[in-house]
Amino acid sequence: MTNLPYLTLLILFPLVGSLVTFALPMAFGAARIKAVAIGFSVASFFMFVLTALQFELGTSDKFQLTENYEWIAAFGVSWAVGVDGLGLVMLGLVAILVPVVLLAGWSDIADDVAGKFFGLVLLLQAVVTGVFAATDLFMFYVFFEVMLIPMYFLIGRFGDQNRRKAAVKFLIFSLVGGLVLLAGVISVWVNSIRITGFGSFDLEYLSSLDLSLETQRWLFMAFFFAFAIKAPLVPLHSWLPDAAGSSTPTVAVLLIGILDKVGTYGMLRFLLPMFPEASVELAPIALTLAVLSIFYGAIMAIGSRDIKRLMAYVSISHFGFIVLGIFAFTTQGISGSMFYMLSHGLSTAALFLAAGYLMQRTQSSKIDDHAGAFQTTPLLAGFILFGALSSVALPGLASFIAEFTVLLGTFARYPLLAGFATLGIVVAAVYALWLYQRTMTGKPSDAVAGIKEISGREVLALSPIIALTIALGFVPQPAFDVLNPTATKVMQQVNQIDPAALIGGDN
Repeated sequence: MTNLPYLTLLILFPLVGSLVTFALPMAFGAARIKAVAIGFSVASFFMFVLTALQFELGTSDKFQLTENYEWIAAFGVSWAVGVDGLGLVMLGLVAILVPVVLLAGWSDIADDVAGKFFGLVLLLQAVVTGVFAATDLFMFYVFFEVMLIPMYFLIGRFGDQNRRKAAVKFLIFSLVGGLVLLAGVISVWVNSIRITGFGSFDLEYLSSLDLSLETQRWLFMAFFFAFAIKAPLVPLHSWLPDAAGSSTPTVAVLLIGILDKVGTYGMLRFLLPMFPEASVELAPIALTLAVLSIFYGAIMAIGSRDIKRLMAYVSISHFGFIVLGIFAFTTQGISGSMFYMLSHGLSTAALFLAAGYLMQRTQSSKIDDHAGAFQTTPLLAGFILFGALSSVALPGLASFIAEFTVLLGTFARYPLLAGFATLGIVVAAVYALWLYQRTMTGKPSDAVAGIKEISGREVLALSPIIALTIALGFVPQPAFDVLNPTATKVMQQVNQIDPAALIGGDN
């Protein structure tokens, strides 16, 4: 078992599932096509479980389950995969969310195009798995760009009346970021030849290069620009409210819960290790954008009249906290950011899917159209309340642990900045409670009159997310046991030590 190419198989399972789903004729039956797709996603989940069982916690700061096969020898490109603690957690998030999304979206898509939708979701899963497993920079870049294709069609083909415009905007922003990233990737490779006489895209090799500070500055800006678009950070965020607002709720979960994590993952995996001196020097820029994103996203959420756009702005605010923890350069802050990436994926799925069930019943995403929904669908209203409270970090839920750890880690180095960012939690409570009040309470609107209560299938789709959110809220230590060594390694790579207040402290 230990000789199996676990990570390659983890990429191949959903890829094969995608091809099979696309190939099945409509005569096979829409329900059967959907069942086949969900079967492959569940098989991918169990493949992840097998992969996780091979992972050794004591060395989670190092890449494990590595595979390296020569791909383009002339340029030093390899099919190279491996995972550390962060990579394992991200792969787990993907493995959990995709079957949940497919089950939740069972009735969202017309039967005649179900094969295309489910096939695109599995293709996206395969590509994103490659992103989180790649240890070769060129291979990472290829997956980074290819993942745009299935997401473009998921937005542009299956969204609302504004879907095509939103899909094009998403593509343009992503391609611009990708082109800048490509320039950075090529420059890193050229510098590796200049310094050592040998060109390679291996991450550990590139992280050991002795790049001048000036070179690091330029390369940092190129990589940070691309990752900040994906994250997304203000002012590079404007594609997200349009894309999420025009998508189906299930696609929005994939977009915000998984794809956007590639931006913050790239910062931790490539940006900081390859350009450590520039990362420390230019950290104030990232910290400023992070705090700006926290408040901008929260304030825009309060003013939103559309449920999906509101939740998109909420996520912009949350990504501000993630970036804040990364560039605070404390072990606790970085660990908290990694944990935040996991908890945010779960809370986003809970809120988007629960609200999506309601929007599917009313055929509207306008907040005011859902007044009094509690009286017709009290159980669904409870799930929406859970998602809203999770998004504002209610104690006892995973999001609270993540937000508290990020702020505690930031406070140790930047107390004023952390104190200012903490005010964002107050604003968050406003938009969450206001959303629930405007949609669930009061006299029932015409749109919610007579709608059906949440079904057993829909409850089943939400159950694992809610269970994990609660479990990680009360027992987060197993996740931190996986993530902490990676955070320690990142701190070593940027040559930073914890302030005196944190030395000797554990999460």
